[in-house]
Amino acid sequence: MNTVFIAGHARLPSGMAAKSMYETLTITAEIDKKYGVIVTANCTLATLHSQEFVQQLLRGYSLQDGIEEPAEEVKSHYLGKAGNALASALNDLYKQYELYMDNTTINK
Repeated sequence: MNTVFIAGHARLPSGMAAKSMYETLTITAEIDKKYGVIVTANCTLATLHSQEFVQQLLRGYSLQDGIEEPAEEVKSHYLGKAGNALASALNDLYKQYELYMDNTTINK
């Protein structure tokens, strides 16, 4: 398999529909092992529309280039209450990606 599945988590703000279902927001991403490109992504926001929007925002970014650009995309295009939680979950996902890459490099 040429991809890896990574998740990032963050606390949701109160007063959100997703908060009644989950305590935390999760962003999951299938990432190409060789180039670090986000092949597909999903999140635990309450509506399918918001989940698809987040996927469209993140798909195609290479985590080898860092997380700043996709994090800025989320901040500037997602204007709901979960914006900060999305950015935090994305940063957590990136930390998990870095750990994966460190472990992959060590085990070579």
